[in-house]
Amino acid sequence: MQFDFNEQQNEFRQEARRFLTAECPPDRVRKALEGGGFDRDLWRGVAEMGFLGIAIPEEHGGLGLGYLELCAVAEEFGRALAPLPILSSVYLVAEAIKSFGTAEQQASWLPRIAAGAAIGCVAAAEGERLSETSVRTTFAGGTVSGKKAPVLDGEIADVALVLAKEGDRLSLVLVDLAQKAVERRALDTIDPTRAQAELTFNSAAAERLGEPGEGWSQYQTLLDRAAVLVAFEQIGGADRALEMGRDYALERMAFGRQIGSFQAIKHMLADMYVSATLARSNAYYGAWALSTGAAELPRAAATARVSATNAFRHCAKNNIQVHGGMGFTWQMDCHLYYRRANHLALALGSQPDWEEKLVSRLAAANQPIAA
Repeated sequence: MQFDFNEQQNEFRQEARRFLTAECPPDRVRKALEGGGFDRDLWRGVAEMGFLGIAIPEEHGGLGLGYLELCAVAEEFGRALAPLPILSSVYLVAEAIKSFGTAEQQASWLPRIAAGAAIGCVAAAEGERLSETSVRTTFAGGTVSGKKAPVLDGEIADVALVLAKEGDRLSLVLVDLAQKAVERRALDTIDPTRAQAELTFNSAAAERLGEPGEGWSQYQTLLDRAAVLVAFEQIGGADRALEMGRDYALERMAFGRQIGSFQAIKHMLADMYVSATLARSNAYYGAWALSTGAAELPRAAATARVSATNAFRHCAKNNIQVHGGMGFTWQMDCHLYYRRANHLALALGSQPDWEEKLVSRLAAANQPIAA
């Protein structure tokens, strides 16, 4: 039984780490945080490395590999806090088009996403907790009308995957955002390196993705797949936050001793290690389910999501505590990880929502089989 990535997958991970270490240092993340705008040069570089097209078929300009390779690289994006629309474009929009799109839709968008020439976003929420009955945006006669917020990467995206009412059910539709019938407004967010926006559709031309009325179930499938990939981003960030705390504890001296020699710091770092290791185990379970198309994917995705969210937030918070008063300053990098941890905790729906999914899915799996 395979419990780790194979040699080729680890080579992808190492190549991604080398590239991101050189091309995406903390200074580049800070530039995006401080209003430097979307870093198109970095985005093009990531595309040239082939990272955007790992799971996109070769006939559509991708590498034609699998989800395990994408999981390995996702961990490095999380470790580097890459200020890029990876989640929106690769984990969600590309997956949606690949899974539910027509041959024409796939040929139109997948090569552009793989090459970094097009950025995607998902417009689902409408300013309140998203549910099957909360969607008011409508799709009829080939046009979509309504307002969506918050939309991750909506300000820079070229195409939006919109969840809209079609009759009395929901459908997923694709909207080219270059048209005048679409209005955008930037929103404030805790992590400006992955910006949010409000999108308003005024009878914007749109085309359905997949079957009519199947939007909600399709959207839930996309969330489960993306949850596993985001979990790897989260454990990458958690591991890096743990390393930062450990390194500072070994360097900082107090009362003639390394602060890492004090029991309180030791326990804090040990707790961080345990949470990150548990999250990694659950993420690997999710990666297996995702890569094999296992029936356990919904349960594995929720498990990975809850565990990785807890771990990243815990490690990011405790990293600040280990750094003491210095950890709260703008000059230190600790807050970059704390911002991203809180951003990713909400990016696919709130933690309580995923905990509810996990409980319901575990309960369903444990139902006795009828005689």
